[in-house]
Amino acid sequence: MSKIAVVYWSGTGNTEIMANAVSEGIKENGGEAEVITAAKFSPSMIDSYDAVAFGCPSMGSEELEESEFLPMFSSCEPKLKNKKIALFGSYGWGDGEWMRNWEENCISDGAVMACDFVICNETPDNDAIEACKSLGAALV
Repeated sequence: MSKIAVVYWSGTGNTEIMANAVSEGIKENGGEAEVITAAKFSPSMIDSYDAVAFGCPSMGSEELEESEFLPMFSSCEPKLKNKKIALFGSYGWGDGEWMRNWEENCISDGAVMACDFVICNETPDNDAIEACKSLGAALV
């Protein structure tokens, strides 16, 4: 059974909804999911998981959240080489530039992208929830 961490930061609750849907997709496909906030995740935990889903909304001028998520994620980057990961997050405006940049960074780090990232505008609708579940399934 695949053990997968779903690590996220959420300011409004939208990315948290997405994280829970990712977890559902993992469990529905026979995996074990552990949903963890960014504040409680550290690089030393990465090796305990077969894969990791990272979720963060777009902040400011299409950037990752800077006080909790970005420091945590930056500290994890050296451990991403050959690690199966997936990315998700919500946004309020823009066109997803933050996610494209984030994905490029992960690929440069040597991460193995399990699937395309999932983004949604504001509160996840049914299509976004299903996409998050599919993202979870891809990690199993």
